[in-house]
Amino acid sequence: MTAVQPGRLPRAAATATGPLRAGARDATRPAARGPAVLSYYLVGGASLLLLAIGVVMVLSASSIQSIRETGSPYGYFLDQAKFALVGAPLMIAASRVPVAVYRRLAWPALGLGMVMQALIFTPLARGIKGNTNWIYIPGVGQTVQPSEFLKLALAVWLGLVLARKARLLHDWKHLLVPGLVVSVLALGLVLAGRDLGTAMVLALVVVGAMFVAGVPLKWFGAAVVGGAAVVSFLVISSPNRMQRITAVFGGECDASAACYQTLHGLYGLGTGGISGVGLGASREKWAYLPEAHNDFIFAILGEELGLWGTLIVLGLFAVLAAGMFRIIRNHPDPFVRITTAGIAAWILGQALINIGVVIGFLPVIGVPLPLVSAGGSALIATLLAMGVVLAFARDEPGAGAALRARRGVVRRSLAVVGRGRG
Repeated sequence: MTAVQPGRLPRAAATATGPLRAGARDATRPAARGPAVLSYYLVGGASLLLLAIGVVMVLSASSIQSIRETGSPYGYFLDQAKFALVGAPLMIAASRVPVAVYRRLAWPALGLGMVMQALIFTPLARGIKGNTNWIYIPGVGQTVQPSEFLKLALAVWLGLVLARKARLLHDWKHLLVPGLVVSVLALGLVLAGRDLGTAMVLALVVVGAMFVAGVPLKWFGAAVVGGAAVVSFLVISSPNRMQRITAVFGGECDASAACYQTLHGLYGLGTGGISGVGLGASREKWAYLPEAHNDFIFAILGEELGLWGTLIVLGLFAVLAAGMFRIIRNHPDPFVRITTAGIAAWILGQALINIGVVIGFLPVIGVPLPLVSAGGSALIATLLAMGVVLAFARDEPGAGAALRARRGVVRRSLAVVGRGRG
């Protein structure tokens, strides 16, 4: 007979049993380092601080445009505050949902996300600057960008499917169906609305999930070649996209046309210096920098708060990354690890793309800075995603008990204070 190490199954038996069950501890994973609730506080604290900074910066960056359009400096700010007041409770509610519920919601959420995205082919579709990725909600008077919610739905669905096929991903047939087929369909629906920037972020979700799931690296090489070919075709076939590419990588660029937005973003960052010109004192927001409150809000932040302000925002994204990476490292459930990886690739990748555009390293793509830029759909979807990650952090071994113990300490302390006053 073959000797079996205690606590482990032979390789054939392990394959036959399928993927790890939810909540089962993988004996080969390293033990968690640091407090059990550290991931929860890192993700939650960084998300709320970025949200607060974003609301303040939207007020500052949009005030002039809002006066010009509505006569009030608070138009865009009130919208953003409204979305934040909707999104923050949704994040808290999502953080209390058990992991098993997210597993059951994976297929329905993906189906709903696909149907919503497909509405861009109906009369409900709305276009902005050549992109048709918004839909109008009758009776509400509000437009929604369904691709933002599709990112979250796809991340959760990939977590479920790839976790179930964890030991079969070396076979390209199991990787292709249904993972790649559904992912390509989702990308195709977004590209049908001519939103290449969002499609690239959606591709990051797929890459992040599959990398942590253990897909062989050789398949990533093939995917990079194929993806580069598709992106090249989409860029070459669009004069507008070609103009954006040549504006960054070409030898010369018209400062009054293709390079206008990038140059004024750099002017804002350069004017801010170390300490900034002061909150609310930006010059670029006076109709010089297009999308100052949205895609280029990082330039206004750098102008008004200086290098220190930009470093604080970068530091908060680093804290957010540390929290999510810690969940990926420590959580025993492969569904949680893979879903968190997809969400992390979305949030962190989109932040790097946005900042790369603002500093002139990348062509203008049109993706917002998560949790900071103006935009209702993007903000609510991102806060929901952070709520899902917080639910995963609460499910880390020992985290739930530690959170309950701390709440008990707070309640007892408040009770003592109340008796003392009585």
